[in-house]
Amino acid sequence: MKKLILLLVFPSLVFSQQTATVKGIITNKFNTPIEGVAISYLSKGTTTNANGMYQFTIPTRKTVTVTFTHVSYKTLVKKFTSRGKKNFNFSPTLQIKSQELEEVIVKNQQKEAQGITKIKTEKVKNILGANAGVENILMTLPGVSNNNELSTQYNVRGGNFDENLVYVNGIEVYRPFLIRSGQQEGLSFTNPHMIQNISFSAGGFQAKYGDKLSSVLDITYRKPTDFGIQLDLSLLGGSFTIEDVFANNKLSAIIGVRYRDNSLFVNSKQTEVNFRPQFTDVQSFLSYQATDKLTLNFLGNFSLNNYNYKPITRKTRFGTLTDPLELIVFYQGQEQDRFQTLFGALSADYQMNDNLKLTGTISSFNTQEEEYFDIAAAYAIGEVNSNLGSENFGEVDFFQGIGSQINHARNDLDALINTIQLKATLRDGDNEWKAGMKYQTENIKDRIREWEVIDSLGFSVRPPHHTPNNQPYEPFTGPIEPYRNVRADNETDINRITGFLQFSRKTTWNDHQVWLNLGVRSHYWTVKTASTDTYSQTIFSPRAQFAIKPDWESDMLFRISGGWYAQPPFYRELRDYDGQVQPKVKAQKSIHIVAGNEFSFNLWERPFKLVTEIYYKDLTDVNAYSVDNVRIRYRADNVTDAYAYGLDVRLNGEFVPGNDSWVSVGYLKTEENINNRGFIARPTDQRFKLGVLFQDYVPNLPDLKAYLNLVYNTGLPGGAPAYADVYQFQNRLNDYKRADVGISYVFADANKQYKTGFLRSFKELTAGLELFNIFDIRNSNTNTWVRDAYSKNQYGIPNYMTGRVLNFKVGMQF
Repeated sequence: MKKLILLLVFPSLVFSQQTATVKGIITNKFNTPIEGVAISYLSKGTTTNANGMYQFTIPTRKTVTVTFTHVSYKTLVKKFTSRGKKNFNFSPTLQIKSQELEEVIVKNQQKEAQGITKIKTEKVKNILGANAGVENILMTLPGVSNNNELSTQYNVRGGNFDENLVYVNGIEVYRPFLIRSGQQEGLSFTNPHMIQNISFSAGGFQAKYGDKLSSVLDITYRKPTDFGIQLDLSLLGGSFTIEDVFANNKLSAIIGVRYRDNSLFVNSKQTEVNFRPQFTDVQSFLSYQATDKLTLNFLGNFSLNNYNYKPITRKTRFGTLTDPLELIVFYQGQEQDRFQTLFGALSADYQMNDNLKLTGTISSFNTQEEEYFDIAAAYAIGEVNSNLGSENFGEVDFFQGIGSQINHARNDLDALINTIQLKATLRDGDNEWKAGMKYQTENIKDRIREWEVIDSLGFSVRPPHHTPNNQPYEPFTGPIEPYRNVRADNETDINRITGFLQFSRKTTWNDHQVWLNLGVRSHYWTVKTASTDTYSQTIFSPRAQFAIKPDWESDMLFRISGGWYAQPPFYRELRDYDGQVQPKVKAQKSIHIVAGNEFSFNLWERPFKLVTEIYYKDLTDVNAYSVDNVRIRYRADNVTDAYAYGLDVRLNGEFVPGNDSWVSVGYLKTEENINNRGFIARPTDQRFKLGVLFQDYVPNLPDLKAYLNLVYNTGLPGGAPAYADVYQFQNRLNDYKRADVGISYVFADANKQYKTGFLRSFKELTAGLELFNIFDIRNSNTNTWVRDAYSKNQYGIPNYMTGRVLNFKVGMQF
């Protein structure tokens, strides 16, 4: 019997030792990993992934010729001979075919077919904006908008901030819950100096992505291949990034530290303040090659936002040329907020063979937030003298409304989100299967103590729903109520189980290239509060994509995608206007259809691409909301229907030789019908959008570069006062217009290296000036509503954003 077992086992042992593994990372001369390198050997083949990594096996005691090919790089041929050696680490640097191709965006037809926009990391480093980074560059894309330059949040095709998915290394990330204004945000989660790949989808995305209604931002942090240091300094703060490899190149580590101070921007606003916010962020990404098949990764983040705000005075002119008004406010008190978040994720990638890969991830996110303020404001509304012949022209003649208000809050929130998930990818020739399961627990403890008292001409203004007052004919015996009063103590537990399965195929049809993707997601969740029973719900979300690249002389690609999307409520969507959690809130649902075309062509002997997409969304069970700066407050009742449709166009190319720029144009219309009262504009109904990202250089001095960022958005609905009927307040804010310009000089970079002198220590050294809002345009993102007790009118007074600001920055890389 033992001999029989030995005879059966011994051949398999011998066979298992007859192969060797070849793996590595393929980069270019800028040390940037190259995706989509075709690798052929022994009539087989594979390609590098988004991180430039590859892996395959070859037989032992045999010389194997391997060919590495890419459309933009010279072909590389390498021979491998395994004589007892089980592993080969081969990380070549491919040479660009011609100099003209260095700035061309390499086509990735698979991403194009999926409707995904790939953004070059160089763009993130160079683009201008009050919050320079990934989100800032999204604002220049069609269909993406935001009227708050101090915020990293964005709206996509009629959706709000909470409808966007953000992934880092395949792990969903979150933002603080209690943020009210853009100037409280400080830093986004993603560190632009650690990024390797950026992909963005504005709709119609695949089933592998989560359950949101609007968009996906998918970011991959890089795995270092060498030692490096990057240091950026400016008047707004700085960042420090260090990376290296250890343990015979098995362990790679990159750590980034960022600090930001928004005082420069806030001091340019209309409100005089004593204000010095401090935002700190530390991130790390570690990757360890434990075995030939097993890789362990760790992603960690710590951020701390201290927001200390003491307003002093405010003076705002509004109204019309014939009837100008002025609001003057004197403040007492202060606001002290603190937002601390911790995030950690441990993942394991196991490459079972050339075709099957498994990924397991455990992550935890914790946010501890405090929002404390007591601010008293005494205000007056005055009529401005508009008579050009008057000696008092431009001055306030008299005040027609005088009042005061006190705002108080003692809000605390502690949220803990734990996740465990498993994903699998199976490739079989032109077919690819992806599947995944995730279990997530959410525990949120929330204490709300918030009230507002309004006084006008000595009379306390009661809320609209107060007891009828028939004085002086009848004595009033009801209690004195604040105009707004929210008191709640919530402890909510949410458990979620999600899963997805999708199939992709790339094939040909009559010499036309065809891509097909079919998938489905399922989401089961339960909600339990301290005072209610457990409520559970389930949704299914089928999705599909189809793309075809005709065999034409013109380089064209057509695609259509969509499905039944659903967004199960997160904690903020469960909490109503009064701060109470409504556990029965259903998932918002949307039938989403996107059709697009991509046309690549040459103009002036330079490459260009025109991308056009039309889309339509039919939304049901909508959770209507109001927006105050960046704070969203939900109705939590699912009594609203809505729709959105639009057209997005983007022209991308080398308007200036060697520099990639683009122009984006978008049209959107989105309306909602609350409780069958008729359709009105949604808070995100921004009809027209124009974005321009332009890069240039001085012809005789190419190291002196210029960057221009232009954004024009038509006005959003201006919102309504607290407790007011939104159907009675449908006025819009003014159009949003902003232009930022920057000039930088490149002392050293990949194409300009020195062997002697001071500059020999730098891989890159740049210095420049940035001028934000160069035309000093007064943009507003919300209204402050002030009541005049005498006339019974409520005035929507614009809250203006930042003015013209000059910043100096230096970038260094070693």
